[in-house]
Amino acid sequence: MTLRPSRELIRSRPVAALASVCSVAALAAPAPAIAEGASSGSGGGIAKPTVVLVHGAFADASGWDGVVERLQRDGYPVIAPANPLRGLASDSAYIAGVLKSVKGPVILAGHSYGGAVIGEAAAGNRNVKALVYISAFMPDKGETLGALGAKFRGSRLNPALRQVPFQNGDGTTGTDLYIKPDTFRQVFAADLAASTAAQMSATQRPISASAFTEKADAAAWKTIPSWFLVATKDRAIAPDLERFEAKRAGSHTIEVNSSHVAMISHPGTVTSLILDAIRTEASGTPSLATTGGNASATGLIGVVAIVAGVGLIVAVRRHQARGR
Repeated sequence: MTLRPSRELIRSRPVAALASVCSVAALAAPAPAIAEGASSGSGGGIAKPTVVLVHGAFADASGWDGVVERLQRDGYPVIAPANPLRGLASDSAYIAGVLKSVKGPVILAGHSYGGAVIGEAAAGNRNVKALVYISAFMPDKGETLGALGAKFRGSRLNPALRQVPFQNGDGTTGTDLYIKPDTFRQVFAADLAASTAAQMSATQRPISASAFTEKADAAAWKTIPSWFLVATKDRAIAPDLERFEAKRAGSHTIEVNSSHVAMISHPGTVTSLILDAIRTEASGTPSLATTGGNASATGLIGVVAIVAGVGLIVAVRRHQARGR
């Protein structure tokens, strides 16, 4: 006697077939990779990335103090290196060396001129997972900061600069740029207390004028996801220039009613932006979607599985119809 499968069993096969296809797809889908150099802690979680904070001209790393405190409180390792401020090529090479000394994934942030530095320093470094720009320069390859800064109105920096010649040990000379004390607060730190701005003016670190005439050699933001804070009350870099840069790069952008030094006057907001970059990258979300990234392979496999499953259901139903 020939046994025929029951109608209920036949009807259940399409579902079983679909489940089988989906299981195969799940096995074929790549598992989320642990970032190179990252290690699992005792709780089985992935090690937190190192946050590297690069300061800009007329300042030092202490400007990041409020951000460093908050990130360390959340358990993140932080490095705020001294930016030499001697020229774009040499400063970028110096910071690139700092980055190479860090094991595991890096979230790299730059303020002001530091933005131009991180755009070169991160080029070719696979450990740098995100770039965060705080009221910063963000040049494309071949651009100079001087030409970029002249694109939009709103900056009051040039007339506020004081030039001081210097001589190197090898006899070569150059020019350092300072912000004049009587205009420092207005141009650089208008939303800070007058006494704080006065201290910053007295201790400011000058930048070599050549930094504004050197052409950028790389633009890492073209291949690394970026975040940008536009300071709407900035008088050192025009807010419209910041918006232009962020839009051109496809950055995740926020605007804050701040002077040029948002990391000092709004450290919580700056920290939140950095944490957003960390969370987005850790989640595996294709955050380059706004900068030309492709859909994930896992998503494509899922689509194939669904299409294949639907095809199996249709085929079985046709077979049932012919057998009736």
